[in-house]
Amino acid sequence: MAVEGFRARQAAVQLLGTVLGERQLLAQAASIPNGPLEALPPSERARAQRLVTLVLRHLEQADRVLEPHVRRAPPRLVQNALRLAVVEMAEGGAAAHGAVNAAVDIVRHNRKTSHQAGFTNAVLRKVADLQTPFAGLPPQRLPRWLRQPLVRTWGRDAVTAMETVQAQQPPIDITPRSGATDLPEGTALPTGSLRLPQGVQVSALAGYESGQWWVQDAAAALAVRLLAPQKGERIADLCAAPGGKTLQLADAGAQVTAVDISEPRLKRLRENLARTGLAADVVAADVLDWQAEPFDAILLDAPCSATGTIRRHPDLPFTKTGEEAETLAALQARMIDHALTLLKPGGRLVFCTCSLLPEEGEAQLDAALVRHPDLRVQPPELEGIDPAWITPQGGLRLRPDFWADRGGMDGFFMVNLRR
Repeated sequence: MAVEGFRARQAAVQLLGTVLGERQLLAQAASIPNGPLEALPPSERARAQRLVTLVLRHLEQADRVLEPHVRRAPPRLVQNALRLAVVEMAEGGAAAHGAVNAAVDIVRHNRKTSHQAGFTNAVLRKVADLQTPFAGLPPQRLPRWLRQPLVRTWGRDAVTAMETVQAQQPPIDITPRSGATDLPEGTALPTGSLRLPQGVQVSALAGYESGQWWVQDAAAALAVRLLAPQKGERIADLCAAPGGKTLQLADAGAQVTAVDISEPRLKRLRENLARTGLAADVVAADVLDWQAEPFDAILLDAPCSATGTIRRHPDLPFTKTGEEAETLAALQARMIDHALTLLKPGGRLVFCTCSLLPEEGEAQLDAALVRHPDLRVQPPELEGIDPAWITPQGGLRLRPDFWADRGGMDGFFMVNLRR
């Protein structure tokens, strides 16, 4: 008889193989037709994905614990089963016997690795004897392609602080509707978001079904607050999906047009509009080709490396190489230029990216000001932000280690430009 949780753990090991071996994002690996999650009930699917993210946050530490006991790298499935068991014992609160037995069963049930079940058992029994396997080990380091430019920009201590936050499961932030009365219990953040404990079931919380709020990282919510939408203004939300910013704009009373190239991602935006009872004109189009009458204001959340969201998506360091940054920066510049053609004279453009890389933020702003001498930066005047977050140019730089004692925030760069 398989141990309890065997199927979720088995699926987690398979997903790890796809993420680490094929450099595929977890969301893509989890949605593969006939993939490891398809036959599992929803609760087991969720458990498998939680286990994967837990391992990815502590992969480096797990490998260091295993290193003295593994002379040569075992097959991928065995290696990932070992990693899963180690992380479950060290960080997941799992009983040693359950984690060990599950790993052994996973290895034994695969005919290509069944002969290594004894090896798996022997290694993990030694690890199980350690009371605190990760004691004294530093948090998992960012990959070299990302760590080096961040150290050059902010220094080693700041980057280590980011890595410490990214090693923790993040809390859940929500944005309440104006006048919302039915809200779950949480901690009010200085900028207006509400922070909930990690691991809560969102759809079961007070006010969810009635559309009183939506999930949105506190950092992401600041882009709309920076834009300061006014009732009745025509505002375009470019690259809008999954729609948190669209909901904020609509809640402020703006006439919102939400544009995104991805119809599947817009489906989620439409669902959130329906749940909250808010209204927006939703358009599936390539932003660079889209034309419309000039707007009072535009929010451009441009495609980027997403390096600021690693605390929520620990698979990113294992699936990206940094090679795409130059291409993305060029795309962002083109999008800024096109967005300005859609803006009325005197209108406002907020440009933002969920990136930690200066070339997708501070350097992008410098270049835009050179290309468009008529642009002026409006420095942030937002409740709850630390003045130290404001850059010399007047942009807003947010990092994962800000509010570290509260659970951190996503990394963003954003700036409010006026023509």
